[in-house]
Amino acid sequence: MTGAPALSVARRRDGSVLCSSRGTELFRYVYRPGESELESPRPYFHPVRTLGGDLVSLYRPHDHVWHKGIAWSLCEVGGLNFWGGPSFRRGRGYVQLDNNGRMRHDRFTELGRRDEDVIIDERLSWITPLGEVWILERRLITVAVLPAANAWRLRFATTMRNVSGQVIPLGSATTQGRENAGYSGLFWRGPRSFSGGTALTEKGPGGDELMGVRAPWLGYAGRHDGSGRESTLLFVDDPQNFCYPSEWFVRTSVYACVCPAPFFSVEYPLEAGQDLALAFDVIVADGALDADGCARLVAGQPVRQGTPA
Repeated sequence: MTGAPALSVARRRDGSVLCSSRGTELFRYVYRPGESELESPRPYFHPVRTLGGDLVSLYRPHDHVWHKGIAWSLCEVGGLNFWGGPSFRRGRGYVQLDNNGRMRHDRFTELGRRDEDVIIDERLSWITPLGEVWILERRLITVAVLPAANAWRLRFATTMRNVSGQVIPLGSATTQGRENAGYSGLFWRGPRSFSGGTALTEKGPGGDELMGVRAPWLGYAGRHDGSGRESTLLFVDDPQNFCYPSEWFVRTSVYACVCPAPFFSVEYPLEAGQDLALAFDVIVADGALDADGCARLVAGQPVRQGTPA
């Protein structure tokens, strides 16, 4: 590829933002979701596609209807659920409680292009089932094309302020007692054909045994139905995050998912009035990359297209 493909962004009347590159839809960011309260409505990215147009996200799979492409989803927020569905409770297992909160889009303070990048600067409120605002969030989304890698990068940065007047422990199903269930963070659910794909760390390829590993980044390479083409998603932890290098929630055998999980095994006490800032990159690449290719992407170096996983 020569030259950075132009990015465009448009706000749609259906409550979504559409980001494209030279006519290829890279993602829709649905900021006003219409799902039921039991699914903890929150903004999400879906569909998500490579520069070549291959779909790399899944929306409302029948096994977990609260999985929504890529979404900032926290399952334990001071006893409330901003993930969707039932909650895990020690000694009881999964139970459906009246604790599903929602994230409300309040406004965009910026939505457009800045130089070659797309910028989405959003304000949100986290609402309890009783209608109280517990968290005010600033969410900054930056999109850039990486032409030397046949890829594009989504940077997701959030600053969450506790306005509840009390400490809010942020945790996971693991902090509630379920082993290896630290999902709670920027969660990606991959397409069904990515089941059986390859997870990648700086130490090489792997699978479900990487659950809970600490690493600065984690990649996932999978194959598409129909075309037989391959794609790689690379999730990168920010060195400024309190949890760096994060623990990772990852599955390859049953279905494809990746989540940098800041609250995997230890609760984070978000004090009243405190801000918590976290940031992650998601790089979406055409072709299968190996661990070396992923490391080069993280380092901002050129990557040969189609490096075998």
